[in-house]
Amino acid sequence: MEYKHQEVEKKWQEQWLKDGVYKVKDQSDKPKFYVLDMFPYPSGAGLHVGHPLGYIASDIYARYKRLNNFNVLHPMGYDSFGLPAEQYAIQTGQHPAITTENNIKRYREQLDAIGFSYDWEREVRTSDPKYYKWTQWIFKQIYDSWFDRSQRKARRISDLISIFEKSGSNGANAFTETEQNFSSEDWNSWSTEKKEEVLEHYRLTYLSDTWVNWCPALGTVLANDEVKDGLSERGGHPVERRLMKQWSMRITAYAERLLEGLEQVDWSDALKEQQRNWIGKSTGASLTFDVHGHEQEIEVFTTRPDTIFGATFMVLAPEHELVDMITTADYKEDVKKYKEAAALKSERDRMSNVKTVSGTFTGAYAIHPFNGNKLPIWIGDYVLAGYGTGAVMAVPAGDQRDYNFAQEFRIPIVDIFKDIEVFETACEDKNAKLMNSDFLNDMTCDDAISKAVEEIEKKGIGKGKINYRLRDAVFSRQRYWGEPFPVFYEGDQPRLVEDQDLPVELPVVDKYLPTEEGEPPLARAKQEDWKFHKGDRMDYNTMPGWAGSSWYFLRYMDPNNDEAFADRALIDYWNQVDLYIGGSEHATGHLLYARFWTKILHDLDYIGFDEPFKKLINQGMILGRSSILYRDKENPNQYVCKHHLAEYHEKFPSQKGYGLEERFQNLRIDIHLTDNDILNASGLKAWQPEYRDAKFFPSDADFTCGFEVEKMSKRWYNVEDPTVLCEKFGADTLRCYEMFLGPLEQSKPWDVKGINGVHNFLRKLWRLFHKDGEFNVSPDAPKPESLKTLHKTIKKITEDIERYSFNTPVSGFMIAVNELTEQKCNHVKVLEDLLILIHPFAPHITEELWHGLGKTESIVNASWPKYDESFLKESNFSYPVSFNGKMRFKLELPVDLSKEEVEKCVLEAEEAQKWLSGKTPKKVIVVPSKIVNVVV
Repeated sequence: MEYKHQEVEKKWQEQWLKDGVYKVKDQSDKPKFYVLDMFPYPSGAGLHVGHPLGYIASDIYARYKRLNNFNVLHPMGYDSFGLPAEQYAIQTGQHPAITTENNIKRYREQLDAIGFSYDWEREVRTSDPKYYKWTQWIFKQIYDSWFDRSQRKARRISDLISIFEKSGSNGANAFTETEQNFSSEDWNSWSTEKKEEVLEHYRLTYLSDTWVNWCPALGTVLANDEVKDGLSERGGHPVERRLMKQWSMRITAYAERLLEGLEQVDWSDALKEQQRNWIGKSTGASLTFDVHGHEQEIEVFTTRPDTIFGATFMVLAPEHELVDMITTADYKEDVKKYKEAAALKSERDRMSNVKTVSGTFTGAYAIHPFNGNKLPIWIGDYVLAGYGTGAVMAVPAGDQRDYNFAQEFRIPIVDIFKDIEVFETACEDKNAKLMNSDFLNDMTCDDAISKAVEEIEKKGIGKGKINYRLRDAVFSRQRYWGEPFPVFYEGDQPRLVEDQDLPVELPVVDKYLPTEEGEPPLARAKQEDWKFHKGDRMDYNTMPGWAGSSWYFLRYMDPNNDEAFADRALIDYWNQVDLYIGGSEHATGHLLYARFWTKILHDLDYIGFDEPFKKLINQGMILGRSSILYRDKENPNQYVCKHHLAEYHEKFPSQKGYGLEERFQNLRIDIHLTDNDILNASGLKAWQPEYRDAKFFPSDADFTCGFEVEKMSKRWYNVEDPTVLCEKFGADTLRCYEMFLGPLEQSKPWDVKGINGVHNFLRKLWRLFHKDGEFNVSPDAPKPESLKTLHKTIKKITEDIERYSFNTPVSGFMIAVNELTEQKCNHVKVLEDLLILIHPFAPHITEELWHGLGKTESIVNASWPKYDESFLKESNFSYPVSFNGKMRFKLELPVDLSKEEVEKCVLEAEEAQKWLSGKTPKKVIVVPSKIVNVVV
C-alpha cells in the first residue's frame, strides 16, 4: 500500500480537532513552556510559502517540548486591524470587517492544511471588540500614569497630584521634557483645566502638537518604519512632515530601562544592537546660546562640549519653533521655500542622506557664550526637530556633517586640534589634544568634557545631560479600521470613558475617507451611529496597529476573560514567552513597543515580569525566483529572449540611441507562466490584456526568460501557494522541505526542485512499516546495528533541536531511514522511537504509522526517547598497522584488548609476517583503538 498523503492528512487534521489533542491546560504538574509566533496580518493574498517558515519551526519546537513532558502554550491569532483592509474598503465600499473575516477564513484553511498544533480555542483578533476593549483599558492605565525617576517606574497620576498638593513640582522627581517650577500654593490655586494642562507634561500618554509623517493620498499619519525614501511603504505615495494634534506615548521615559533590559534576554547581538542604536543613548551637555537682537535663547544638546570653541555657526531644524521668529526679512522667502521642501522628506530619509548637503541662512546670529563671537544661524534638514532640542552648535573641525555644511556654504572653520590640519576632513579622534580653546587647551576629550561641563554649569548656561535618540511614539492614526480611543471631548478637553462603558466600538460611516474638511473618517459618524457617545464629540482618531500587538501574548493566556485582560494567576503561571519566532523587521517597532507596554504593566503590578520575550529567533526570508521578461522600450509589444538580447539589438538598432544595457525594460511575470525559465507564450497572452498582442524574438525557438532572486511578494508575481504544494506533495513534505532549505535564521531562495527528494524520504519511511502492501512490523529484538542507528539518531536530533537547528535533523532522518532500510529493520522497538523523533517535523504520517503499531493514544502524548550511549560503543576496532611509519594493512580486533594483547595479535598475523621477513621488531607502538606502528 503506497502512502496517500491527502487521505492521511485530512483524516488526522479532522481527528485532532475532534479529539482536542492540542487543547492546553492552564495548570499542570508539568513545567510550562510558552512558544509564540509573531502576530500575522491576514492579507487577502493568503499565505505564501515564505510565511509558514517560522510557524513550522515554532510548531516543531512546541511538539518537541510536549514530547519532553512540558505543558506547552502554542497559540495563534490575527493582527486584524490594518491599512490594507481599509484601502480595499475605500476602493469597493465593502466594510473592512467583511474583508478581514474572509481573509481570516482563508488563513485558517491554509494553516490547518499545514497541520499546526495550535489551540484554536485561544484564538484572538485585535479587531474583535471583546479584545480591543482591553487595549482601550490598557491605554487608560497608561494615561493614568507618570514615571518616577527616583523609583524608576510608572506610578498612578493620583500619587503625583498628591505630591503637587503638598510640595509642588520640587517634591516630585518626575520625568518630563518640559521643566516645571511651581509651588503647592500655585497648584492648589489653579483651575481643573490648568492642572490638567500641567499634567499633560507628565502623563505617559498625552495629547500634543507633534511633527508627524502625513500621507495625503492615504489620509493618515504613518510611523517612521512605514515610510521609505519619502514615500509610503504601502502604495508608494508622497509623505510630508506636518504638525498635528496627536496622542503620543512617552516611551522616552523608559529609554534607560529598555537598554538595560536587553541584557536580560536571549536575543541575537544584531537585534539588540538595532534597538540600542534606535534608542541612541549619548552623554554630553545641554547649554543655551543667546540670539542677537532677540530675547529668545537657543538650547542645544551636544555630546562634545569640549569642542565648544570650534563652534562657528548654528543649525536649526526647519521645523524649529524659533525659525520664523528670528528670520530676517531678506531671507523670509528662502526660508519658506526650504521649509516646504524639507516637509516632503521623512525623518528616516533626512537621517540617512549623508551625501546631500542643503540649508539656508536665516539672517540671524547667536552669541557664543564664552568668546562672544557672532555665529550665523542656518536651517538644515540634517537637524531633526524631534531629536535633542532640534538645534546644533556646528563645529566643522570636529564633526563631518558640520564640516561638509561649512564647506558647501563657505563658513569659516576654526582648527581646534593640536598638530592636526582640517583642510579636507573633520577630526573626530577623541585622543586629539585641543588648542585655540581657552581653558581647555592641551586637554584630550574625556578631561575636556568634564571641564567644559563644569564651566557651563558655573556660568549658569546649561548642565551635563544624558540624551536619547528615541522619540515619543505617535499613537494616533487618521484611519477607520483601528481601535477607537476610549476618549470623548468636552470642548477641547479630553475625557476618558468609564471602564463599565468599554469597549467604545467603531461606528458605521458612509465612507472610509477623510471628510471634506480633512478630518479622519470617524468624523463622518453621526452621534446615533456610536454605541457609546458622550460629551461634545468622540475622538476621531484610531490607535496604531502596534497597540493590539503590544500585549496580545498576554491575552492568549486567558482569551475569554470578560473581567480582566487576563487573570493574574494565569499570567503568573504562563509568565514570559519562552521562545518567540518572527521577522527582524519588527526590531524597532513591535518589539520595542511590546517591551515598553510590558514594563508599564509590570510597574502597575498587573504582571510579574518586565521583559515579555525571553528567547527570540529571527527567521530569514524565503526568497522568490522571479521570472523576468525583456521588453523593447521602443516597441512595447516586442519581447526578446534572454539569450538573444545582443542579437536583437544589433539586428534592430535603437532609434533613440539606447545602449544594450538600457534598451530593455525588465517586467516581472507570473512564475507559473515559465517552466525552467521557458515561457508559455500562449499562457502569457491570456494572462493580462497588455500581453494579448505580444511578439517574440526569436519566434522559432524556446523563449527563455531571465530570473531574479528577491523577496517573495504578490507584487512580483513570484509567490508559491503552500496549499497547492500540500495537495501535490503533502503538508509533511512541505514542513520538512522548508526546514531542509537551510538554517532558520538565514534567507534562502525557494526552489521546488529539491522537494521530490523530501517527498521520497517520507514514502521510504512509509515502506519501512509495510511489505507487499501490508503493515509489517516485528516484536522481535532488534539487531545491534539497528539500535546503533536509532540511538545515534536520537542523540543527533535531540542536540540539533535543543540548539534550534531545524534543517540538519531532516538529513539525519534521511540517513536513519536509509540505514534501517538496508538493515531490513522492521522491529517495533526501533520504529516506535523513530516515529516519535520524526513526529514534530512530519506529524501526519507519524500519527498514521503510530496507530498502525496498535497505539490508541495520539503520538502527540508520547515521550521523547532517551539516548543510550552503550548502543554506540563498538565491540571491535579496525587497527591500521604501519611498518616503519607506512600503513600496510588493517586488522580488526576487540576494543577491550590490552596493549600487550594487541601487539601479540598483530605480530602473529599472517600479513605481519610478510613485512617482518623473519626479523625481530625493534619496537612496537600501540595506541588503543587508534593505531599500531611496528619499527623494524
